[in-house]
Amino acid sequence: MKNIIWDESLSVEVDEIDEDHRRLVDLFNILSQSVAAGDSTEYIEAILEELISCTIWHFRHEERLMLLHRYDGFAEHKAEHNELIDSVRKLQQKFHKENKLLTNDDIEYLETWLTEHILGQDMRLGFYLMKVM
Repeated sequence: MKNIIWDESLSVEVDEIDEDHRRLVDLFNILSQSVAAGDSTEYIEAILEELISCTIWHFRHEERLMLLHRYDGFAEHKAEHNELIDSVRKLQQKFHKENKLLTNDDIEYLETWLTEHILGQDMRLGFYLMKVM
């Protein structure tokens, strides 16, 4: 079972973004634990959908802040958001339409895209927002 532990290393120092990230980490951990426990496919599918929906909402939240504060990295950041959503939707389709179970590799993939995005693009955004907000 793979869990993400929230600590200050994941903080972008912008409370409203950190709150969103904590929620995404919580949902990821619920999903990871459910896959490890062998919970029903219906339950796992519901958690995955909630994780995707919250991620989409969070990305739009960040994009709104980027537009409001005229963030120069908007286009690149938004493109990464779109790539992440596309890739997780493909994972969801594999799980849903092909009736394949999520694997440890899938969980590790989700953990990587969540943490790498926070530690990369979101840290740069947080640094910028701290200066202008």
